[in-house]
Amino acid sequence: MDDRLCLLTVHAHPDDEASKGPGTVARYRAAGVHTVLVTCTGGEEGDILNPTMDTPEIRADIGAVRARELEASARIIGYEELELLGYRDSGMAGAEANARGDSFAQAPFDEAVEKLVRIVRRVRPQVIVGYGEDHSGYPHPDHIKAHEIAVAAFESAGEPGQFEGSGPAHQPLKLYYTVWSRRRIVETHEKFLELGLESPYDDRWFERPDQEDQITTSIDLTGYEDVRSEALLAHATQIDPTSKFWFGLPPEVARTIYPYDDYVLARNLTDSEPPETDLFAGVSASVSR
Repeated sequence: MDDRLCLLTVHAHPDDEASKGPGTVARYRAAGVHTVLVTCTGGEEGDILNPTMDTPEIRADIGAVRARELEASARIIGYEELELLGYRDSGMAGAEANARGDSFAQAPFDEAVEKLVRIVRRVRPQVIVGYGEDHSGYPHPDHIKAHEIAVAAFESAGEPGQFEGSGPAHQPLKLYYTVWSRRRIVETHEKFLELGLESPYDDRWFERPDQEDQITTSIDLTGYEDVRSEALLAHATQIDPTSKFWFGLPPEVARTIYPYDDYVLARNLTDSEPPETDLFAGVSASVSR
């Protein structure tokens, strides 16, 4: 067995890798872990949220623009490999783009799983990070399917009889789901109010399901607090640099608020038990057996 530690993350669109766990990836890359990003779609249906980038030329070439943004973001975060599954953005639930034959929503499930399994078997990660099961706060078809294929790939990559021809079987040891802590939201909201600033967190944020009690693993981002902002800014079409949500607090203040990425341990084939402070807890012993 390859004893190199490897972390693989599965995201739906360009920019998802910048908002969900980028500091974690940067920290592990700095520690020598091989880091692999899988992006399922090209993000062609994403709204252009930065007014300075909303031009006819960019709209006409949005797929290529978002691909370049993704490459820049991945470099900032520290991903060593970027893998594209090659599907088209499905758009939000009910959008006409859902029905396009090249959309992720319309992709045959086994086909999408096999594409991911092929990558898993090649790079041989011990840890996979994907999305959770509860999509009530953001029921995007591509996020739902990204969750489903990540789970299926975790469960089938180690089975020699599954997807023969996609490489030698490899069983990842841990599967995590990204989650935004309610505590992070509350502390950020309260800091806006403390400084006399308008908070971007309205009542709808506090009506979302509270997943705090599901968190099993928190990664300390000390030294990597700015990675998220820097990676987000690489997505110039998607991220308005004047956004209060992302950049409303002074950087020196934002760094002090809840410097952790949080996860739910969904599958675990090691001896590690939550709570954890390391995605690879229990992995070294398992790899060396």
